[in-house]
Amino acid sequence: MPEISLPTTMLTDVNAAPAARGVPLITIENLALYYGATKALKNISLTLRERVVTAFIGPSGCGKSTLLRCLNRMNDLIDNVRIEGSVKIGGHDIYGADVDVIELRKRVGMVFQKSNPFPKSIFENVAYGLRLHGMRDKSSLESSVEESLRGAALWDEVKDRLHASALGLSGGQQQRLCIARAIAIKPEIILMDEPASALDPIATARVEELILELKENFTIVIVTHNMQQAARISDQTAFFYLGELVEYDATTKIFTNPARKQTEDYVTGRFG
Repeated sequence: MPEISLPTTMLTDVNAAPAARGVPLITIENLALYYGATKALKNISLTLRERVVTAFIGPSGCGKSTLLRCLNRMNDLIDNVRIEGSVKIGGHDIYGADVDVIELRKRVGMVFQKSNPFPKSIFENVAYGLRLHGMRDKSSLESSVEESLRGAALWDEVKDRLHASALGLSGGQQQRLCIARAIAIKPEIILMDEPASALDPIATARVEELILELKENFTIVIVTHNMQQAARISDQTAFFYLGELVEYDATTKIFTNPARKQTEDYVTGRFG
């Protein structure tokens, strides 16, 4: 794999043993984001922990997906966006001038709401990022593709048709393929923006089971509009409303004994 130009303090070595579960990994401090003159995120501060699942919940337009995209600088691709405050991963500000954004996005993978496999074979979908980062050896590629497909609980379903088009997979299989593609390059963090919202209940259950397995090795941040899903799969939950962080706590507390009435009203379905 080619040399990278990230500061050594940014993230842990991908080959090192993972930190203990629950160690602070992502620190967001006084983060504000503007679309032109519109303030979409209002002074957000919270700490996300290593190898747990954190859910961002809240009504449409509350800023949860915007905040998620701040964690790998996807908002850089939008015109007239301005950001104040800081986002630190492993103690290093990812908006610093010394950060290689391509390398950041390798370390912080993303799975989108709508599955987006490339119009290539199943094998080449997973191998794409590996090739992009310099892996050329055929046996290494084959081993890494199998490992990633197993990690995404998809190997047994596709091992006999690796060279068939990924577009022939079902919706749920395509989403798990996108997860395999994301984990192939061994990120430390996986961002998921409503990854099961377009899936049927059976496929949704498979994706949820997969998320619970993946947190053994990855830190996962998920945006979901589904309260039951957040309660089932997340360890920590942050509730947002109109660009503000209303409450952030253990998921069990958010859903059974929230500190704010606004949170209680939302999780019990009184609005949203």
